[in-house]
Amino acid sequence: MKKVVLLTLLFAFFVVSSNAQEYRTSLGLRAGLPYGLTIKHFLNKTNAIEGVLAGSYGGFIITGLYENEHWTGQYPGLNWFWGVGGHVGFWDPGRNPNFNDTYTGSAVIGVDGIIGLEYTFEEIPLNLSLDLLPAVNLIGYTGWGGINGALSIRYVF
Repeated sequence: MKKVVLLTLLFAFFVVSSNAQEYRTSLGLRAGLPYGLTIKHFLNKTNAIEGVLAGSYGGFIITGLYENEHWTGQYPGLNWFWGVGGHVGFWDPGRNPNFNDTYTGSAVIGVDGIIGLEYTFEEIPLNLSLDLLPAVNLIGYTGWGGINGALSIRYVF
């Protein structure tokens, strides 16, 4: 069922052809990994900062990203973006399948990248974003943090 919903929303990104609503800030939910709250604020027309406060493996992770937006040119309201940032996370080591049996710590600090598509509706104050979020942990449980991804649904202010 989740795959059907994601495919339907992705299809909607490409079919809907209304003009984008320009906005400065949006706030909403992130459904995926990590899941939680997301806020995005534009510094200017093409640069934004995004914060994610998410739950994961019996703990939480805070991610900050600097993003660069690009209009697709073909469909008004549809943009693609990329960015870089960092994260700090705290988990229950026994619940995180990425931690091996010998790791007893519970905190990580690392770097993130992000790439995705975003659509902002003109008729309603709604923004949808689909992204991939690869991560590398540098402190704590070091190494590859995986390629996470999510669908974000945000209210536009």
